[in-house]
Amino acid sequence: MKFLPLVWKNLFRRKARTLFTVLSIVVAFVLFAYLAAIRLAFGTGVSVAGADRMLVIHKVSLIQPLPESYLGRIAAVDGVTDISHMSWFGGIYQDPRNFFAQFAVDAESYLRLYPEIVLSDAEREAWLRNRTGAIVGRVTADRFGWEVGDRIPLQGTIFRTRSGPTWEFTIDGIYEAGEEGYDTSTMLFHHEYLMEANDQGVRFVGQYVIRVDDPARSADVAAAIDTRFANSPAETRTSTEQAFLQGFADQIGNIGAIVTAILAAVFFTILVITANTMAQSIRERTSELAVLKTLGFTDRRVLALVLIESLALALAGGAVGLGVGWLLIGLGDPTGGFLTVFLFPTRDLVIGGVLVVLLGFAAGAVPALLATRLRIVDALRKV
Repeated sequence: MKFLPLVWKNLFRRKARTLFTVLSIVVAFVLFAYLAAIRLAFGTGVSVAGADRMLVIHKVSLIQPLPESYLGRIAAVDGVTDISHMSWFGGIYQDPRNFFAQFAVDAESYLRLYPEIVLSDAEREAWLRNRTGAIVGRVTADRFGWEVGDRIPLQGTIFRTRSGPTWEFTIDGIYEAGEEGYDTSTMLFHHEYLMEANDQGVRFVGQYVIRVDDPARSADVAAAIDTRFANSPAETRTSTEQAFLQGFADQIGNIGAIVTAILAAVFFTILVITANTMAQSIRERTSELAVLKTLGFTDRRVLALVLIESLALALAGGAVGLGVGWLLIGLGDPTGGFLTVFLFPTRDLVIGGVLVVLLGFAAGAVPALLATRLRIVDALRKV
């Protein structure tokens, strides 16, 4: 600790150079924070998908409905312990740009299968009792300023009521995420309301959600379900929830690989910049290092001084960068609702901290080794 004033003075020997190096590191880690949030947003639900949950959809296409009569037959398959269902609604609130997902669900069984949906007991009971009630995630509620008790009109793009395209729902609850990364932008309402009020007079299910007794048997359960409905008018395709969501993410591209490539390029550049700053600083202080060695500083202590200086440089920029990134991401989705989940994951925050430390050591490693190999006679001869 007694050498920290020396490190501090060395860092600010060239104030402009130090400032611009720190700012470069700040920008790099702000970018790291945003890319981590974007990667999470495009992989929404994949990381928190239930290991024991599976989805049953129409074999031809996700948009093709399945008969309601499949519920009992799927539930009877060996290994299935619980079942629910959901159907895409596709309504518009005020303007087509105000996109958010809406699903008609069997409320009681859906809440059993998705404990990640956190409601108060009062909100839960109110929703279960209200035929035209709905619950909405915190992200969407905050986006539109909705509160419990509000009456919300949605214009049906797929389904119309018998009196017109407008569907009205009462917000009975605003749910929070019980697990970090779970989507809180979706609106859920009662399946029976959709079935009874739609002007097509048909009953259907968009997709079934099941829970299996053993995730290791998922493949066998999927095969059993799909075999049961083989050669029927509505054949099925069953997969784990994680595989289903990953398939959606992969349609956009391998976001993880893209983000990793960008970050690798950025951090390599920042490493070169920081290492160059440290190398210039050491070259300018060659005679001073020789004097320190003359006064009895060991090679190990000189090594430590240079590494601490490099680490301080990285910590200053990295801490500010991660902090600024966290604050900016906390302001919300910059796309206005396109990214349903936008947050800086705790795991990536920890990874960012580790990268800061690694950057400090990596940038200072070569200059520190050169400083330890410095010969006193050669250094003082150049004075």
